[in-house]
Amino acid sequence: RAKGSLLLFSLWQGDYSCTFTYSAQGGTNEQWQMSVGVSEDSGLFSCSVWRPQGKSYLFFTQFKAEVKGAKIEYAMAYSQAAVGAQSDIPLKQEEFEITETTVSHREGKFRFELSKLMIVAKTPRDEL
Repeated sequence: RAKGSLLLFSLWQGDYSCTFTYSAQGGTNEQWQMSVGVSEDSGLFSCSVWRPQGKSYLFFTQFKAEVKGAKIEYAMAYSQAAVGAQSDIPLKQEEFEITETTVSHREGKFRFELSKLMIVAKTPRDEL
C-alpha cells in the first residue's frame, strides 16, 4: 500500500523495540520483512528491514527507524539488498543520518531509493 501516507511498523524483543516509519509511492504488492533480535549475552539489539527480492521499486519520500531501550552503535541503509550473486548497494553517507536512537533520510540529499536498513544497538548493561 503506497499512496504517500505515513506508515508505521513496530517490533519488540523484551525491553527493546524498533519502529520503522516511512512514506512511499509506487511499487505493487512488494513483499518486505522486518526482524529484531537480541544477542546471547543481551549486549546488542538488532533491527533489520529489507526487501528479500533485492531492489525495491517504491519511491520513498521519507523513512525513519527508531530504536527504544538501546543506543545505536552501527547502522547502514542500502538502495539495493543482496540477492543471488549481487551485493548490497549502500546509500551514500550524505543521504541519511544516524543519531543515538534513529536512522532517517536526509531532506534534499536522499535519492528516494531504499531496499534495506540495518541497525545494531548497544543495550544498557548493569555494571557490577
